[in-house]
Amino acid sequence: MTVKQIVVLGGGVGGTLVANLLAGQLTRKQAQITLIDRTGKHVYQPGWLYVPFGGPPPERWERSERSLLRRSVDLIIGDAVRIDPHERYVEMADGTQIPFDYLVIATGARLEPSAVPGYSEGAYHFYSAEAALRLHAALREFSGGRIVIGVADIPYKCPPAPLEFTFLLEDELRKRGLREKTEITYLSPIGRVFTIESVSQFVTPLMEERGIQYELFFNTEQIDPVNRTISSLEGTTIPYDLLVLVPPHRGATIISESGLGDAQGWLPTDRETLQHKQFPYIYGVGDATDLPVSKSGAAAHFEAKVIAHRIAGEIKGKPSDERYQGQVMCFLETGYGQATQLVFDYTHPPHPPKPSAYYHYEKALLNRAYWHLIPTGIV
Repeated sequence: MTVKQIVVLGGGVGGTLVANLLAGQLTRKQAQITLIDRTGKHVYQPGWLYVPFGGPPPERWERSERSLLRRSVDLIIGDAVRIDPHERYVEMADGTQIPFDYLVIATGARLEPSAVPGYSEGAYHFYSAEAALRLHAALREFSGGRIVIGVADIPYKCPPAPLEFTFLLEDELRKRGLREKTEITYLSPIGRVFTIESVSQFVTPLMEERGIQYELFFNTEQIDPVNRTISSLEGTTIPYDLLVLVPPHRGATIISESGLGDAQGWLPTDRETLQHKQFPYIYGVGDATDLPVSKSGAAAHFEAKVIAHRIAGEIKGKPSDERYQGQVMCFLETGYGQATQLVFDYTHPPHPPKPSAYYHYEKALLNRAYWHLIPTGIV
């Protein structure tokens, strides 16, 4: 029996979990599993939400990728620059070619703030460690005025995060005695405050109760950092003293440059088998795909299990018919020490329960237990 070469490109939650699950289901005589990661650091990105409010610093949300992988998984740290889907290899920056029989693309999403004129000079966000620290400094100096929070473009990572930030900010301003001195406006590019209607119906009354204004159909066109205004394609201009805007997201450059993605670099992925629509021996997981679900670790967690079962089953000669049904389970912080839970799939929308301390502490527990449970494949 020929040893199959499985390459996993990207060491986020999806890639790490796929590699570990495959290592648990296949022997070294059946497959050699190689994970390629640019930095060798595994980052728990949901932790960045708390950094602007003085939560644990970014380094607390990082671990060595090697420490999370099973010993039988080979780790290559370096830049992958091209995928040849016909000859089946991944090319590294130094020219090395890593062959594969199966490839799992887990390259995540990249931020593209330059897509919005004036962004770098006029806006803050919390979608990277550096940006979250910068926003923390800005909030410490804030003493009242207009805060505008929004989403520049769809899709973006962790859809509830901007709303969570808004609720946590409103709570923080009350604690600091600044709420009455501050006007908060939330910008949404669509006709409701959240993409999923049932969630929008849930959070909109909370926003209204807390005096948080919102502007719908606001698709950002440009930011004027001198006059501190943000303008939309629809012709609306809103002034601000502090602007927190989720930057546009795109797929990884390697996907576009290898001819594997759509116009924005997302991987065309079968919504159930998670195979590339042109190359069935290439799979997509997590943020890298064009799937109609959240770009989040919560989705990648369920996707990874399907991919591992399908690849392992094929190598063992016992093909698996396991399919991804769009499962997602995540939390949504609502401030005041409370949160709710979002559980849904392709056919069943979420019905968030009433915010409570229970879900807030459950999320806090997950944040702490993540390293031991999720990427390792224990749950």
